Amino acid sequence: MTSEIKEVVKEKYGQAALRAQTGAASSCCGASSCCGVDGDPVTSNLYDELQKSAVPEQAVLASLGCGNPTALAELKPGETVLDLGSGGGIDVLLSARRVGPTGKAYGLDMTDEMLALARDNQHNAGIANVEFLKGEIEHIPLPDNSVDVIISNCVINLSADKDRVLHEAFRVLKPGGRFAVSDVVVRGEVPAEVRHSMLLWVGCIAGALQDKEYVAKLATAGFDDIDIEPTRVYTIEDARSFLNTEGLEVDALAPQVEGKFMSAFIRARKPAAR
Repeated sequence: MTSEIKEVVKEKYGQAALRAQTGAASSCCGASSCCGVDGDPVTSNLYDELQKSAVPEQAVLASLGCGNPTALAELKPGETVLDLGSGGGIDVLLSARRVGPTGKAYGLDMTDEMLALARDNQHNAGIANVEFLKGEIEHIPLPDNSVDVIISNCVINLSADKDRVLHEAFRVLKPGGRFAVSDVVVRGEVPAEVRHSMLLWVGCIAGALQDKEYVAKLATAGFDDIDIEPTRVYTIEDARSFLNTEGLEVDALAPQVEGKFMSAFIRARKPAAR
């Protein structure tokens, strides 16, 4: 990340952690996080009641994700999982339960407030096979070929150096390891000013890639079996109130926006050793 983006992300996610500690939900539908999680088409209804009941409430309240990678990553008992940008720890804790006591789940985050909240949530959940690490997703503090699965929930889009993130992900994955993340992507061409406003709305501080660009970057990093599956497509109506406050003519923008901004599940694999 550039230093400016990094500081903005730290501030936003630090504030989200503090809100969760007071029992207030976080939201990504607008940079001000003002619309409330119940009405947020980005962050709401990502986890079912069984999953929510398996983790502390503060882990749910701190979630700023756009998907549910733990439900889609097909985690197996005994696997080692790494969550890039683990926040309050909801996906790490759910992953730890899926991989069981013979597996392990790491969470990596650069925000002190989120790390403190995540460790509290781990303690309150009574889950032992978890370790939260401080660091940046561009510089993963784990050795080569050390994890089976990398997950992430609407975080890679925040990085200003996505190539570095993907190369680091490839490095720490074992041969045959899986990349299984939720992220914001853009499909097709969108005017720059519209793209900027939509991404502010859809991802707090988003820098989403076009889907074909994401595929190309994963391939350059060395991955194969790459697939992008849309999980939630955002409409102009979802963003109407935010775009109005940005001073944009929403109805005129509709043809340029509809069906182009989405959360997606992105799968790829590190080739097995020959």
